[in-house]
Amino acid sequence: MKETIRIGCGAGFSGDRIEPALVLVEKGSIDFLVLECLAERTIALAQKRKLQDPATGYDPLLERRIELLIEPLKKNKVRLITNMGAANPLMAMEKILAIAKRKNISIKVAAVTGDDVLDRINQDDNSLETGEAIRKAGIVVSANAYLGIEGILEALSSDADVIITGRVADPSLFLAPMIDSFQWPTDNYDLLGKATVLGHLMECAGQVTGGYYADPGKKEVRNMANLGHPILEVSSDGSGIITKVDGTGGEVTLGTAKEQLLYEVVNPFEYYTPDVIADFTTVFLTKAGDNKVLVTGGGGKEKPGTLKVSIGYQAGYLGEGEITYAGSNAVERAKLAGEIVYERLRDRFEELRVDLIGLNSVHGSAFHHTDPYEVRLRIAGKAADYSLAAQVGEEIEALYTNGPGGGGGARKYVHEMIGIVSTLIDRKRVKPLVTVKSI
Repeated sequence: MKETIRIGCGAGFSGDRIEPALVLVEKGSIDFLVLECLAERTIALAQKRKLQDPATGYDPLLERRIELLIEPLKKNKVRLITNMGAANPLMAMEKILAIAKRKNISIKVAAVTGDDVLDRINQDDNSLETGEAIRKAGIVVSANAYLGIEGILEALSSDADVIITGRVADPSLFLAPMIDSFQWPTDNYDLLGKATVLGHLMECAGQVTGGYYADPGKKEVRNMANLGHPILEVSSDGSGIITKVDGTGGEVTLGTAKEQLLYEVVNPFEYYTPDVIADFTTVFLTKAGDNKVLVTGGGGKEKPGTLKVSIGYQAGYLGEGEITYAGSNAVERAKLAGEIVYERLRDRFEELRVDLIGLNSVHGSAFHHTDPYEVRLRIAGKAADYSLAAQVGEEIEALYTNGPGGGGGARKYVHEMIGIVSTLIDRKRVKPLVTVKSI
C-alpha cells in the first residue's frame, strides 16, 4: 500500500483551459488526473442536447481534451477520472475508445452511470430554493442526483485507465482514488472528512493557484497568462500538500488556499457531500515551502441519508440587445435610448431589464460618481416564446435611425433558458452502475 499519492486537477469547469492538464501529466509526476467539468447548469444543458440527439450529451470539449491527453496519460501511467460524461457517460466512453483505437492505444475505460433520476423524482415535492412544488417551476427536462465515491471505487477496482462519470459530487472525484490507494474503510468518516477538505481545495483547479485570488495592486499574482493547475500530494493519514508544477504561473499560498477553502461553504461545521458530512472548522493550513501549503485537520461524521438532485426545467427565452454610445453626453443618450425601448416593450414583458454597462449594470447607481466617456446599453427581457424574446434585439437595432444620435455596434441575441432547482432523494433509490470496455 502506498504512503502518498499525487493527484492533479487539470480542469475546474467545462470551459477551462486545456493545456494545463497536459503540463500536469507530463511534468507533475502525478498518479491521477482529475478533470472536473460539470455544474448544475452544464448538466441540464447536456440533457437538453441529448434529448435533441441521443448520440450527444457529453462534455463539448471531451474529444479535444482526450485527443491531447490520451497518449501522455498512457505513457506516464496516469489514470484519468472525470465527470465529462455529463448526461451521457456511455457515449462519452465510446468516443474515448474510438480515439484510442484510431491512435492504436490499448486502453480500458469505465463509465459510471445511475445519476439520472428523472423517473424517480416526485414533481409535487418542494424545491429547496423556493419551497414550492417542483412542477411549478416549468417543464422538467432533467434530474440528476449527486453520486459519491461508490461507482468510482468500483471502476478503480477494474484497473480502468479512464473513468468517466456523470453527476458526481466534486470532492468525490478526488476522495475515491485516495480510498482506493490507501484502502481506507468507507465508514471511517474522520478520514473521509479530512480527504473531502482536500478535494474541495482542489476541485476548482486554477482558483487555488491564484486564478480567482488575483486583484491587481492588492493581491498580485505572477505570470497569470501561464497559470499552473494544482497538484495534491496526499498521505495515508489524510493530510496533504497543495502545490503546482515548477515554472508554471500563479502561486500556491496561504491566501489562495484560504479563499478556496471558504469557497461555496455555507456551514463549515457540516459540509454535506454524498460520502460524508465534513467539518472544516478544525482545518489547519501551514506554509510548507515555495508554492506549497500543508493541509491538516478536518473531520467528518456519517454520510447523509439523502442525495441532492439538480433539476433542470424549461425557463423560456432571453432576448437581449446591446448598443454603444460614446463621446459628449454619451450617458444621457444611452439613458434616452433605454427609455425609448423600455416604453415600447414594457407591456409585452413581465421581466425587462435596462442596464448601462460600466455605469449601473452590477450594483445600480449607488457607487457611481463620474460619467464615463463611453457606455454600452443592454436591454434584456424574458419571454415564453422565441419570437417575443427576439423583439428586444430588434428594438435595439432600430435605434440606429430611430433613437438618439451616435449609437453603434448593435448586437442582438436570443437564448433558450434552462432553469435550475434542487430537491432531495432517498439514497437507497439511487444506485450507481459501472460499465467497463477495453480495446
